[in-house]
Amino acid sequence: MYTHFIFDIDGTLVDTEQTGLQSLRKTVKELRGEDMTIEELYYYFGIPSYEASKMLGIGNPDLFAERWEENFQELIGLSRVFDGIPAVLEAIKAAGRTMGIVTSRSRYEYDKDTLTAPWKPDFKVVICSEDSNTHKPLPGPALAFLERSGASAKECIYVGDTLHDCSCAHGAGIDFALVDWNGKGAQNIPAEYHFTRPEELLSLLKV
Repeated sequence: MYTHFIFDIDGTLVDTEQTGLQSLRKTVKELRGEDMTIEELYYYFGIPSYEASKMLGIGNPDLFAERWEENFQELIGLSRVFDGIPAVLEAIKAAGRTMGIVTSRSRYEYDKDTLTAPWKPDFKVVICSEDSNTHKPLPGPALAFLERSGASAKECIYVGDTLHDCSCAHGAGIDFALVDWNGKGAQNIPAEYHFTRPEELLSLLKV
């Protein structure tokens, strides 16, 4: 039985794709003077901002993170909680299971987020980018969750939407549920479970 449900945020609980990509595009334009396409930037979405800054060749990761977050907040109206997620979270809570977060967001970015605010008290362990020495796709964040929660890997299921999430979970010995709310396809990600509608997550309560 899965006693601990671990969630990614972006692409899993909240549809932040356009907010994240458009704000990243604006930030790169400001700091590098370069117009990158959304397709080119997609690779950098979903990893810690300071890692993205290094990969993009931006020498001041603190400034990069600050400007990306400011631009992200300006475009927050493009984001929304996925339909069905509130009811699913309430059902998991009502079933007496523990919920937590493993995200590439910084603690500052997590704390600023208002879309997930109604459920933050229900997330008993929250692992942000500062909370582990290594980051997705390495297992560090998931291992940090296990350490803080006291749960065993077999008691946990990690719910996410990318190969990075899957690799992080599997590296820590945790089963992975791939979600594809926007119908992009499974992308050959080796998940134990594949779901296309949030309510399907409730089947995990019976495992």
